[in-house]
Amino acid sequence: MERASGVLMPVSSLPGIVGIGTFGREAYDFVDFLARTHQRYWQVLPLTTTSFGDSPYQSFSAFAGNPYFIDIEDLVRLGYLTEQDLVVLPFEDDPENVDYGTLFRGHRDLLERALPSFSAAPPEDFEEFCEANGSWLEPYCEFMTVKEEFGLKAYYEWPQQYRSRGKASAALCAKHPERMRYHQMTQYFFYRHWKSLKDYANERGVLIIGDIPIYVSRDSVEMWATPELFRVDATGNPTCVAGTPPDQFSSTGQYWGNPIYDWAGMAEDGYAWWVERLRASLELYDILRIDHFRGFESYWSVPFGAPDSSFGRWAKGPGSDVFDAVAEHLGELPIIAEDLGFMTPEVIAMREHTGFPGMKILQFGFDSEGDSLDLPHHYVANTVAYVGTHDNETAMGWFKDTATPDVREKATRYLALAPGETVAQGCNRAIAASVSDTCIFRMQDLLGLDNSARTNTPSTVGKNWRWRMLPEAITPEVETELSDLTTTYYRVPGTKEPELPK
Repeated sequence: MERASGVLMPVSSLPGIVGIGTFGREAYDFVDFLARTHQRYWQVLPLTTTSFGDSPYQSFSAFAGNPYFIDIEDLVRLGYLTEQDLVVLPFEDDPENVDYGTLFRGHRDLLERALPSFSAAPPEDFEEFCEANGSWLEPYCEFMTVKEEFGLKAYYEWPQQYRSRGKASAALCAKHPERMRYHQMTQYFFYRHWKSLKDYANERGVLIIGDIPIYVSRDSVEMWATPELFRVDATGNPTCVAGTPPDQFSSTGQYWGNPIYDWAGMAEDGYAWWVERLRASLELYDILRIDHFRGFESYWSVPFGAPDSSFGRWAKGPGSDVFDAVAEHLGELPIIAEDLGFMTPEVIAMREHTGFPGMKILQFGFDSEGDSLDLPHHYVANTVAYVGTHDNETAMGWFKDTATPDVREKATRYLALAPGETVAQGCNRAIAASVSDTCIFRMQDLLGLDNSARTNTPSTVGKNWRWRMLPEAITPEVETELSDLTTTYYRVPGTKEPELPK
């Protein structure tokens, strides 16, 4: 990756008219902001559907897109909705937070208003879209149609005859063609609008970094339709699930509950599912961040139904074999390895074998006692530098709410904060000045926001993924500061590198 920079900004955090960020005009405005400030990358969180807890890392499908992101105003322009449909939108009670309860109740109703006119006169390329994406679209639409029949319960709580894809589910779906068409329609618009937005960004020199969770949700179409991909028993229940071991943050670890892949079975067909997953992802994004990269080398396997994650053990994963197999089909893979957490020589060797850049988190460097490999004087070129990820506190929130007086003094001295310079500004300057080929600024840190703007607090449910940026938040001062950082530290794309002495 060339020396450049970008911004981490979830699509859901954009302003807009439907209570959550979308692929609408505010997203195009954000791309214009990135282009004006010489940014090379826009990093987003997973764009897949969300389920319980509203987490983009717990999705009903590894392929289907989130209907919340559809550009509603485009449906008006196309004639599938009317201006009257937008007169009363119950989504804007708090423009700084996503109200998922209100969104859940109102957004489906709004999109369903478009269904009659869409069904009567679908776009010319609709059938082509359905055919090209049939391998994942058909089972997804069936899964969601049956799920709605049983009050959106998890598939393993459905009547027994529907707990796997087959004749019973097909017969039920045949009775509800309008539900099937609704899910086809929303996926069509999701992909149509995202492609338009991505093309707009690429034309302006902005590349999209997407985020790929390593695991799928237990309540997912993959577990329902293709349980053979996972380690399951005769009843279809997972035999083991994912998590993290106990550490200094939790005496019981983190119990994620995601099913574990049958890696041995996947190896027999050359990891075909991963080939198709990454092929589809590389059509959505220019670069992929693989979440929980270390899980490919070895993963924390917890017996299904265990009281907590402390009952787990380490188990070997496929290592770099899966990436070698995918590269045979897709060529060189533009991947960022999320190599955070418990690192071992084996994980490092796997990352070095692939050549993928790893991640450096400046905030971790200050929280460690003494020196730390997360401080910039230890960085190497083939890394991506962050102040923090979506799982961390904002720079201002961390400094104010969590950092001890000793840590605050350490950060102030290391960053050489000038009079009037905030810790967020100092941290942004530090990663911009680092030797990492890429640095990614969080939008909250560029705006100097506290923890009220935090995206996610791991191991908690109910208050995450909610932050939204106010419409006028990006001021000329914010633009100037970001542009100055980018030019001062030679991160403008295409900047000629100096000649090295011979």
